[in-house]
Amino acid sequence: MITRRHLLATALATGAAVPLGIAGPGRAAPARLTLPRPTGPHRVGTVSLHLVDRSRPDPVAGPGRPLELMAGVWYPAARDIRRHPVAPWMPDASWRALIESVGFDPGVAAAPLTAGHEGAAVLPGSGRLPVVMYSHGNNTCRAETTIVVQELASHGYVVVTVDTPYDGFTEFPDGRLVVSADDLPLTPWDHARDVQFVLDRLEEIAAGRNPDAGGRPLPAGLGAALELRRVGMFGWSKAATATALVMNVDRRVRAGIGFDGEMQSQPPVAELDRPFLLMSAEFTRTSEPSVAQFWSLLRGWRLNLRAKGAAHGSYNDQQWLIPQLARLTGMSGEELTGWVGTLDPARAVRIQQAYPLAFFDLHLRHRPQRLLAGPSPAFPEVCHLD
Repeated sequence: MITRRHLLATALATGAAVPLGIAGPGRAAPARLTLPRPTGPHRVGTVSLHLVDRSRPDPVAGPGRPLELMAGVWYPAARDIRRHPVAPWMPDASWRALIESVGFDPGVAAAPLTAGHEGAAVLPGSGRLPVVMYSHGNNTCRAETTIVVQELASHGYVVVTVDTPYDGFTEFPDGRLVVSADDLPLTPWDHARDVQFVLDRLEEIAAGRNPDAGGRPLPAGLGAALELRRVGMFGWSKAATATALVMNVDRRVRAGIGFDGEMQSQPPVAELDRPFLLMSAEFTRTSEPSVAQFWSLLRGWRLNLRAKGAAHGSYNDQQWLIPQLARLTGMSGEELTGWVGTLDPARAVRIQQAYPLAFFDLHLRHRPQRLLAGPSPAFPEVCHLD
């Protein structure tokens, strides 16, 4: 599975040759990176869940200690959100660990703030809302597609992002930080099992129970907002494969999107009779045989898109955040292009906001979408691949 160009950690890996301009004592507070605002009509709320899977041991601690993981829930929020702070892209300790793990002063930049207000009540009168699950790529974190996540939430979806422990950076409420274990061969199946476990916990929330390990309060109205008969999923890179695997074994997930995954696993993916969207960049059907094989297994609605000039991370937050880091660090234009390709970051954001929303609106809400019917003059860089 690909290990380079993974969100910030791998983007920063080029930094050994990049002057950072880090000052000594007394240096001003680091610049805070930014995210684009979502376009939907609703404010966004968010809450983190600390979950314990007692059916599986912690893969490092071994038997006697159950697996713990973190998930984030994003949803349309009530209008009165003034007393609810906005959530950071990552908690501070995990953000600093991510920066420091690749040899950078952790003060080079502060994590961006999201549009999500922590613990805000769910929008009253919203009824049951479709649910979309998200699983992250290799050695990254559940925050990596926040642009897409908060866009969907602003348009009336509940989006649940899942960390796979030891395949990235996971920070628990008590301050414990779990990072990637290089000698632990985590596969797309591990991501798939984590997503299924979290789906089961959502059923508990919908039934009025609170699965949070610390019993922390859930946002008002969350359980009543979950429509678990309309569930979708998307994933980036390794988790594009995990999305297909979940759909292979769990009929609850009715539609899936893969962001530039290699589609490799053992056991491999099997046939799918439900809608699937492939958003390709570096791993196309012509360059990666496993992607072509997966395409041949799709028996339901299917679509393959590719944005011209896209790099592997062009469909997640990397495309927006790396140019900001480039300005802070003095990264050359050539190095920046190596990470984000030639696709303009602002155009990449619009693609990230428009196409997943259109896909889930079509297949979870049954709303016709002209955007998916063929090439769009609004997105001339997006090719529909036969």
